[in-house]
Amino acid sequence: MVSRETPSRPAPVPTAADLAAGVPSLHDETTPLARAAEHSVLARQDAASRPIAERPTSTRVVVVANQKGGVGKTTTSVNLAAALAQLGQRVLLVDLDPQGNASTALNVAHARGTVGTYDVLVDGVDLQSVEQQCPDLELLRVVPATIDLAGAEIELVSLDSRERRLRAAILDHPRVGSEEAVGEERYDYVLVDCPPSLGLLTLNALVAGAEMLIPIQAEYYALEGLGQLLETVRMVHEHLNPELVVSTILITMYDARTRLAANVAQEVREHFGPQVLKTSIPRSVRVSEAPSYGQSVMTYDPGSPGALSYLGAAKEIVERGAPA
Repeated sequence: MVSRETPSRPAPVPTAADLAAGVPSLHDETTPLARAAEHSVLARQDAASRPIAERPTSTRVVVVANQKGGVGKTTTSVNLAAALAQLGQRVLLVDLDPQGNASTALNVAHARGTVGTYDVLVDGVDLQSVEQQCPDLELLRVVPATIDLAGAEIELVSLDSRERRLRAAILDHPRVGSEEAVGEERYDYVLVDCPPSLGLLTLNALVAGAEMLIPIQAEYYALEGLGQLLETVRMVHEHLNPELVVSTILITMYDARTRLAANVAQEVREHFGPQVLKTSIPRSVRVSEAPSYGQSVMTYDPGSPGALSYLGAAKEIVERGAPA
């Protein structure tokens, strides 16, 4: 005999919005995807409501450099800039890499012909006139890099003060300076993302900055060439920019499952001491995915381990303050 009873309806599957709103009747322990979505929504809400960190009394110019490619230099520049902005800091990111990857990751225009760092270095255009607003973060602005920058190394050779042109442009920016001189609208941080080489572009950055941040991949190959980089920094400090110091070392692509990563991290910490941030950046698929969506991981997936690690690194940098 066929039953004519009305079949019972399945329990409703909670959406991320339901879970984030705290609807108890829809909470279902058998829906891991919904729980993951809930985590992401709550993380985004948390990112929007993070307390404002104490601002520095004057603009800190930080150069992110390592002549070895593939160590997470641009990834670090982009995500630290985004994390600092989420902490209430006013940030300007200067993309000095002809590949323009930082510009891509922050979704600002950088097609050939777009005014950017090339025009600043070669033609002396004002830095403020070429910066663009990051669509996802109100407190973050970007000076884009175009492929035209690839020829700047050659063109700079014949120009006056060829290694000081970026420094002059940054110092002339009306929002760069002390609280007394510039006021509340000042930039708290200017981050400069360098190309993976020690040419004139990177030299301009080293002369412009007071602080240098070196991302180091947790592999032994990443340590090769570090001596050459530090020797270049020493020469710049002695002859061109006495303010420049290596203030921060950040260990990137850290895989806690391997003894190799732990050994490399230990070696770096023993050699550089307090310059190394306590926070390490783990290998993360979400960090790698974010640029393809024109975002930093801080807005793409703010609850991911990579985003939380970059937020922790940014907090350390803020709390440490500028080197004496």
